[in-house]
Amino acid sequence: MTRLSRTMRGWILGFIAVLVLSMFPVYKAQAAEVCAEPAWSSSAVYGGGNMVSHNGHAWKAKWWTEGEEPGTTGQWGVWEDLGACNPGTPPVDPPVDPPVDPPVDPPVDPPLPGDRMYVAYASSWNTSIYDLTTANIPNYITHLNLAFVRPDTTYTQGSYAFDQAVAGLEFVEGATTPNGQRTFTAQQSQDLRNNIASLRARGTKAFLSVGGWSYSQGSQWSRFNAKNIVDLALDLGAAGVDIDWESSGSSCNKGTAAQFSCTKDGEIAGIITSLYNEIQARNANLQISIAGWSTGAYYVKGTPFEEGKVQWGSPFGGTMYRVVKDHGSKINFINLMSYDGGIYYDPREGYESYKAIYNGPINMGMQIAPEGSGGAVLQLNAAPGTVYDADMMNGQNNIATSYYNVETMVNYMKNKGRANDGFMLWQLWKQRVHQPAPSGAANENSAGQYVCRNLPLPGDCNQTIPSLPKL
Repeated sequence: MTRLSRTMRGWILGFIAVLVLSMFPVYKAQAAEVCAEPAWSSSAVYGGGNMVSHNGHAWKAKWWTEGEEPGTTGQWGVWEDLGACNPGTPPVDPPVDPPVDPPVDPPVDPPLPGDRMYVAYASSWNTSIYDLTTANIPNYITHLNLAFVRPDTTYTQGSYAFDQAVAGLEFVEGATTPNGQRTFTAQQSQDLRNNIASLRARGTKAFLSVGGWSYSQGSQWSRFNAKNIVDLALDLGAAGVDIDWESSGSSCNKGTAAQFSCTKDGEIAGIITSLYNEIQARNANLQISIAGWSTGAYYVKGTPFEEGKVQWGSPFGGTMYRVVKDHGSKINFINLMSYDGGIYYDPREGYESYKAIYNGPINMGMQIAPEGSGGAVLQLNAAPGTVYDADMMNGQNNIATSYYNVETMVNYMKNKGRANDGFMLWQLWKQRVHQPAPSGAANENSAGQYVCRNLPLPGDCNQTIPSLPKL
């Protein structure tokens, strides 16, 4: 070979090397955009937690959606951008099988200071799904609890069987009637999910409230099915599950803190633990709240809430103590049923008894009169001369009526509560099934607007809950 030939050969080899190197970043970029998640389809229906790939990014659905393109719904829309795809990310849709030993009892992420909630229960038995709109529900309501779901629901994901026979919800569209069981049409199912999605986009999160008094008096809780509950919550686009365990068959030993126990501690602990583990195993992004009985943390010997040191006794005192103390880190917040106690019950004591054993947010409950039991009437304002932050009365049978008003509770929460404690309302549109609150008593609007303005809450405190006609 001549010298010119060797030079030409070197030039050609060098040119090839430069060409390959110049193409390497292109290949690298293309490899980084290979997604493990299935491609988004405009015709597919996605539930909360489902993941897709689109335009080189992975996306996670926050709630039910169909036809909404990832990347076009904005920060508060249905699709959460998980970033550019990683070719090593394993598919997570459908959900992975639960691990053999799921993580147990991690700490609850603390809310930001001042992140107060206002939770309102929407009883499905006096409600249409078309009542659940942003026009009917003020924006200062942060959480809407849909009551009640069967603990033993047979719901399966993708069925959209939201009627009473399956889910337990008693919306007029799916209620059990003397003429048979109504079932949701496909359009009604979609409309309910759309209403929940609209509320959530506005800032009001829907929770499924499981149990309640009617679904707690039989054997339903012994057949609690965490998987079916999570399936139902995801299909509806809910943000969490509220456990309203109102078992009346539990009795407590009223011992010291270390020895205190109740006969049904195992049942409620198993409910919370199985639900928590199901959510964690499926990465379902659902929160857990509980409805705390008014005296549920009472009667622990050697504490300020021992029998004889509190305002009002109850055969169910202490029923929530062990689950809150031992499993509180699995619970995101407590809705305290601080009512139905009668003239001797002071809601502030109920709040303090839970606060002593639980570090998360507590929402003090208000029930619009008439109450289910006890006969107390929630007033809006305190009587002249009421001292808001004085020590609470101790001992039995001290009448606490003067402290049972929205003004006292809000002032107490502001001055002696924690920065992320809030309030809960039982219930929306109560006048549909009961007589209106007595003259001078608090109602849904006056109570909520007072809390909004004085706690305060974010949102428009002038918005009102309309008085909807009877169904």
